[in-house]
Amino acid sequence: MTKRSFKKRAKYSLIYYFVRFLIFISNLMPRRLWLWFCGLLGMVAYSFATKTRELIILHLGLAYSKEKSLKEILTLSKETFKMLGKNAGDVLRARNVKTMADLDKFLVTHGIENFEAATVRGKGVIFLTCHLGAFDLQITNMALRGLKPNIIGTPLKDERLNDLLFNYRNAYGAVAVERGKETLRLIKALKTAGSIAILIDQDTKVKSRFVDFFGMKAATPVGATILAMKTGAAVVPTYIYLGEDNKQHMHILPEIPLVLTGDEEQDMIVNTQNYTKFIEEQVRAHPSQWVWMHERWKTRPGEEMV
Repeated sequence: MTKRSFKKRAKYSLIYYFVRFLIFISNLMPRRLWLWFCGLLGMVAYSFATKTRELIILHLGLAYSKEKSLKEILTLSKETFKMLGKNAGDVLRARNVKTMADLDKFLVTHGIENFEAATVRGKGVIFLTCHLGAFDLQITNMALRGLKPNIIGTPLKDERLNDLLFNYRNAYGAVAVERGKETLRLIKALKTAGSIAILIDQDTKVKSRFVDFFGMKAATPVGATILAMKTGAAVVPTYIYLGEDNKQHMHILPEIPLVLTGDEEQDMIVNTQNYTKFIEEQVRAHPSQWVWMHERWKTRPGEEMV
């Protein structure tokens, strides 16, 4: 084992055992006190996580250069760390949630009727969401309602952390699926009126097209669009955020109509832009709860996977 690989292994071991420790203590105190503590951890991380802090400030600057002052951007970057801590705290604590009654104590679901309306055609539902707030709680909500969603995600670099995540996502009947794999399984799920959940707000090494995000071209996965075009499934946008009332609020919005002109390439771009527009609207509404450390505009034209 090289010195570099040893350091990497040690780093992930530290993170893994720290996460296990946080899971253990998460239900040993009242939720309000727990979230305060996690917010404090986020603020501590702001001081020590230099690279992450720099990326967040850089990307906030790119997105809001014409709208916010430097002072406002720096303040927002600090708030982002605090909210990342709080939302992560709720996800860790939710590992002990067993029933809808448990979940309803701190999560309010808005717009379930929009999901019900989208199921009428019987062609399946694609839940379109993003890395906003405690986004994994949406899977808990869907699974506890008996929807058995297939969740498409990118595996983590450390196998132990990845197992923790996948075991959480697989709880209560949800099925975690690695991004870019088992496409036929996903199509079959939709063809049998099932549901899948997919996040398209990150620059990942999958088939992508450039669309506008905060006024800049961003390589965006087109998987949701392709699945909708192939199956006729309804694309239902969802998002979640921690409200000022200290509760998580999950919103399920009306289906985004699919644009089909016969020009497959253009339809991929137009629909993916429509989905990204929804995501930008939610990020703008709750800017301190999105993952600004992600290098959303990293891929340049000509580098995307086609």
